[in-house]
Amino acid sequence: MDHVTTLACPLCGETYDPEQVIYTCPNHEGVTGILEVEYDYDVIDDRFDADLDGDIPDQWKYRAFLPVAEDAEIVSLGEGGTDILDAPRLGAELGVEMRIKDDGRNPTGVLKDRATSVAVTKAKAAGRDVITCASTGNAAASLGGYAARGGLDCRIFVPDDAPEGKLAQPLVYGADVLGVAGSYDEAYDLSLEVTEEFGWYNRNAAINPFQVEGKRTVGHELAEQTRDDCPDWVVFSMGDGCSIAGGWKGFREFADLDYVENTPKMLGVQAAGASAIHDTFQNHDDIAEVADTLADSIAVGRPRNTLKACTALDESGGDSVVVTDDEILAAEATLGRTEGIYAEPAGAAPIAGIRTARQEGIIEAGESVVAVVTGNGLKDAESAMRAAGEVERIDPNLGDVVERYGE
Repeated sequence: MDHVTTLACPLCGETYDPEQVIYTCPNHEGVTGILEVEYDYDVIDDRFDADLDGDIPDQWKYRAFLPVAEDAEIVSLGEGGTDILDAPRLGAELGVEMRIKDDGRNPTGVLKDRATSVAVTKAKAAGRDVITCASTGNAAASLGGYAARGGLDCRIFVPDDAPEGKLAQPLVYGADVLGVAGSYDEAYDLSLEVTEEFGWYNRNAAINPFQVEGKRTVGHELAEQTRDDCPDWVVFSMGDGCSIAGGWKGFREFADLDYVENTPKMLGVQAAGASAIHDTFQNHDDIAEVADTLADSIAVGRPRNTLKACTALDESGGDSVVVTDDEILAAEATLGRTEGIYAEPAGAAPIAGIRTARQEGIIEAGESVVAVVTGNGLKDAESAMRAAGEVERIDPNLGDVVERYGE
């Protein structure tokens, strides 16, 4: 990996060999010293075909940017290359020029597939037979699928309240799914303990430095897809903070290399019951550590990538907002009703966030916005029913239909 120069601690500046399996800087307690992957961009520029024609078959178009060896066996299900769609009806309702980057179209239905492909590729290259993570559901499903694809054993730790629909996926993929009697944060802590005990490869995007690197391909794609019409804003929901950090890093890299001229401002959206990154960015004194939101994919009480997320918001000149669960459900229904896009609650949270940002004057009328939908609505059918309402029951006769729709 001659294009990867080092793993650096953003807190103390200590550097580590990128070929070793290491997650955090040992100079700091817990997981505060999450490492940053640094690159030789001259090497990357020489290897990358910068003919940005908008044809993106999958995220491995950007292999020159990804922290894998040239001879590595890539484990892929065709992740990335998701469409960016005009959303004029939604835009008219929100008062902005609207587009949607629908990453719910990834192989297991979630943006996390970008990171998981890199994780399983790295695990195989390191000679590990078992890969693990903690998850509220999406990372579990993603890791189960890619571990099966790569021939690795997969052991996943989930909290008690993880949606059953999301757990069906990793079970079908053959993963061991262990329900932890506690919160996501407790499941997460346990996954770190077993990693130390057994030497399994840990895919947790919150600490594994290579996971943000996989997620940054969504930023590369956004930069390429909007190179002639850079949006004023790109909007992500935030849980651990990895997706917005990766998206910004990828977009910024393309600008730094002069592949595109401009960069957008980033808007981070959190649920009111899990707002630690927002509270930190806004310099609030009281930061709760217990998550309470139906948007399980962003239900993180103690985000591990707060620093990287806040850096993305700051460097881009962006901002953050919080939205209620009711606003998230309303946004899920609005996105489906106006544009035919089915998003899980965390995937719909950016739409609620745009509405809030418009009300607060953060996003001005007529500005151009791209919202990144991070997960498909099939992940959480129960919340979708809460958002859209119940099925209307009728008798099997024409009269009931005429009564409902006739003049």
